Order: sequence, then structure tokens, then C-alpha cells
Amino acid sequence: MRIWYDACTGKQVRYAIAIAKKFKAEGHEVIFTTREHPDTIPLAKGLGEDPLVVGKYAPTTLASRLEESAERIIQFVKMFRDKKPDVAIAHQSVELCRVAFGLGVPIITTADTPYAYAVNRLTLPFAHTVVVSEALPKSFTADNGAHNVTVFGGVDEVAWIKGFNPKKTTNTKKPLIVVRQIENRAVYAEKKQDNVQTLAQRLAELGNVHVVQRYNNENEEAYKEKLGFEDTAELVSHADLVVSYGGTITREAALQGVPSIGISDMAKTYVNTYLTQKGFPLFVTTEDQVIEVAKQYLGKRFDVADKLAALENPVDVIAGIAKNITRQK
Repeated sequence: MRIWYDACTGKQVRYAIAIAKKFKAEGHEVIFTTREHPDTIPLAKGLGEDPLVVGKYAPTTLASRLEESAERIIQFVKMFRDKKPDVAIAHQSVELCRVAFGLGVPIITTADTPYAYAVNRLTLPFAHTVVVSEALPKSFTADNGAHNVTVFGGVDEVAWIKGFNPKKTTNTKKPLIVVRQIENRAVYAEKKQDNVQTLAQRLAELGNVHVVQRYNNENEEAYKEKLGFEDTAELVSHADLVVSYGGTITREAALQGVPSIGISDMAKTYVNTYLTQKGFPLFVTTEDQVIEVAKQYLGKRFDVADKLAALENPVDVIAGIAKNITRQK
């Protein structure tokens, strides 16, 4: 098989590498593409991968978003005009979905953010199969035009946390509290207040606070490769507490037994609730209550090995679907 995976964010780079590893081990060809983005290229390089870089992240205006998306689509069409992939896989890459659909290439996409209304409408209807966690309600895929839906018993982050072996370190100042900035340039979070610095100052009374920023600064250069690369999955494995406005880093931490706090309303998601109900140390609260929750769980490492082993790996599910698609051609 010839597999194409397009990764638009750091999370998607991790997904791409996990899926590529699976297919390459079985002798298949994987074409791994990404775009210029604060997290994509440095993370890929840090993990020993060298993806094809096509286009860039340009969220300054709605027009800039549309222009860059159109440029990526054109470049992908040129790449695959004469030799198409057998299957295209993504975590809701708008450009992959548009190009693969236009060229008649079956698409497998994962999805876990019901509140990302624009991306859902621009990706899910194009997919041959949408792969989602059992945490999500059936209405999510039905309302967004998905045709074939496969449900798995886990969350996306299991794909790269299962089998993950973080490096041992003794250089971290303790207790270490990792705080992740809100993704305020995403369409779904543009009107959200970024209070990360204020929160970091409050948490500094409890320990050594390490803020993971989304961008370099507030000018146009902010959306290019960050000046300092940080492997967040590695970082949180050594943390005593993780606090975030988003979801990925909290789930990466909780799946490793590190207590993590998600700040609602951005963190009050189906997949976060699902992990909490499964017994993983992921707690959702408000900004006002963060300090109290932090005091309660700071430094308490949880044994979640058996719980993690019981979750289904979406990579195996995706691989099975891809093989069935190519057999039916």
C-alpha cells in the first residue's frame, strides 16, 4: 500500500509517526507531509522524522487561512496527479480531505473535537471512514455528515503513549508544574481570554512552574518553527502536575499517571470525561478552583499501567480499515 498522512499540528505529527511506524513495519510506503507550524517541524525532527513540508500555518486573518489552505491544496494536487496514494489518513486535515476526495482516494480520518465546527464540516463528509473514540456521542459524527463510522475503546493519545518510554532525568526542579497556554489562534478559541501568565504566577506559590507557550511572540513570525523545541509528552512524564486550557497535554499526562487539570470550558470535553471515568488522574475545574485542586493532587503519581493496557490503540483500528479498503478496490 501507498499511504499518505498529512499532519497539521504537533498532536497530528505524533499520530502520523505512530501510524507510519505500523505501516512501515509491514513493508508499506508512507508519505508523511506537514506544514510550517510552531510545533510540527521541530517535533518531527526531534522524533527522528523528516516530513515533506507543504505550505504554512497563517492564522492572522480569515483570508490568510483560506489563501494558505488553497496553496496547500494546489501543491498536493501536483504531488499526487500522476501517482496517487492508495489511502489518505489524517486527524482532520482539511487539505488532505479535499485533495484525496477530489482525486478519488479513500480517506480515513480521526476526530475528537465536536466544538471545532468549521473543521468538522470541511473534513468528515469527505471521509470513507471516520474513526472516533467511544467517548463521543453518536450525534457528533451524524450531525457533521460522516458516512461510515468506526468506534474504538480509547482516546487518540493512546496511539503514542502506549509503549512510550520517557528518558530518565534528575535535572528537573521539583515539584514541577507544567502549564499549557490556550490555543487562542484556533478558530474555536479566538474569543477566549489568555490568562496563562496570571495562572502561572498563582501556581508558582506551589512549585516550579514551566509554561509551554503556543507561539514565539505576537507578530507574524509567531507561527513559524518555535525557537526552543519541547517534547511535551516527555516533559509531562517528569512533571508533578499538569495544568492546561487544552486537552492533548492533559491526556498525555493522565495516561502516564501524572495528575492533570483541565480548565473548563475548553477542557470539559467528552474524551476528558471519559478518561476521568476510567480512573485516570484527569480533573476538570474552573480557573478560580485550580489552586485548590492543585494542592490536592500535586506530586501524587498514579499507577495506571493496567488501565492504559486495557484501552484500544486507534493505530491498529486504522491499519485494519486501510487494508480492508485496498482489498475492496
